[in-house]
Amino acid sequence: MYKRLLDNLNTAVLLFDSDLKLCYLNTAAEILLADSARQLLKISAEQLFKLSDAAFVSNLKHCRDAGESLIDYALELNRVGNQSVFVNVSLTPLEKNEIIVELLPIDNRLRISQEEQLHAQQNAACLMVRGLAHEIKNPLGGLRGAAQLLDSELSNAELKEYTQVIMEEADRLQGLVNRMLGSNELPNKQQLNIHEILERVRLLVQSEANENITIRCDYDPSIPEFLGDKNQLIQAVLNIVRNAVQAISDSGNVILKTRICRHATIERQHYKLALRCEIIDDGIGIAPDMLNKIFYPMVTGRVEGTGLGLSIAQTLISQHQGVIECHSEKGRTVFAIILPIIFQHNSI
Repeated sequence: MYKRLLDNLNTAVLLFDSDLKLCYLNTAAEILLADSARQLLKISAEQLFKLSDAAFVSNLKHCRDAGESLIDYALELNRVGNQSVFVNVSLTPLEKNEIIVELLPIDNRLRISQEEQLHAQQNAACLMVRGLAHEIKNPLGGLRGAAQLLDSELSNAELKEYTQVIMEEADRLQGLVNRMLGSNELPNKQQLNIHEILERVRLLVQSEANENITIRCDYDPSIPEFLGDKNQLIQAVLNIVRNAVQAISDSGNVILKTRICRHATIERQHYKLALRCEIIDDGIGIAPDMLNKIFYPMVTGRVEGTGLGLSIAQTLISQHQGVIECHSEKGRTVFAIILPIIFQHNSI
């Protein structure tokens, strides 16, 4: 019965025994590996996948010996015949030290294209910010200074009200420009727990949100501490979670989900460990024509929005060598923050 179900799945599924020999694979796995079950059964993991860093086989052994599930992203597996394929891998230990493996192929060319597009967005955002800083910030300071001088010369209280309005509006615009520029300080990194950051954000947003909107948690407690700037990461996550709440009309759910990633590739840089933090909402979703623009400053799908939240979040996460990914459809939008787990090395 289970074999029939697995054979009808589109996901490639393999089963290895305690000696790491292949004892089952479904039809999708045969297609992915470009070989038949008759040829592949009973061969070892080392024979099946030839990796220069032996990452796949190493993770299989860890999963078997420690009894821990593992997830790897963007691994390049060399199949029989020396053909390579990029896959996301999920390893789950079973009874009798068996391991079930799920392989999800990914298009590496599409991944590279998305990363290049992300860099283009960041460069365009930086150019726009420099232009705005030059064209708005300096004249705005002069405008406020002149209003302040005029206010000090006026004795008529009614006229002073007008200069106060000018100064207050100048301050508001100054704050808007500063938010667009983001912090010009380098991250002040220290050892952090990602769940402390998420809990701070959850409490802040839950107090602001409609009582019919629930923010739920799905945390992986095994994620270790990492180096990061607490305030910057709170701001980045806060911007995304607030967007998620605003995408829900009357009632709905936002889920904060964390998972550990092993051997993650972030913007072409390989890391042994990374964390994946997903903000999932069941709101209206993002229009397809907006998905490639949402990280540009001043681009927003809401009338009352400023279009700065995601741009600032992206900049702050980039300063931590991380990346933000987004997938959206009606009823389910996922913003995934992927951060490398970099440990602090104490000198002796």
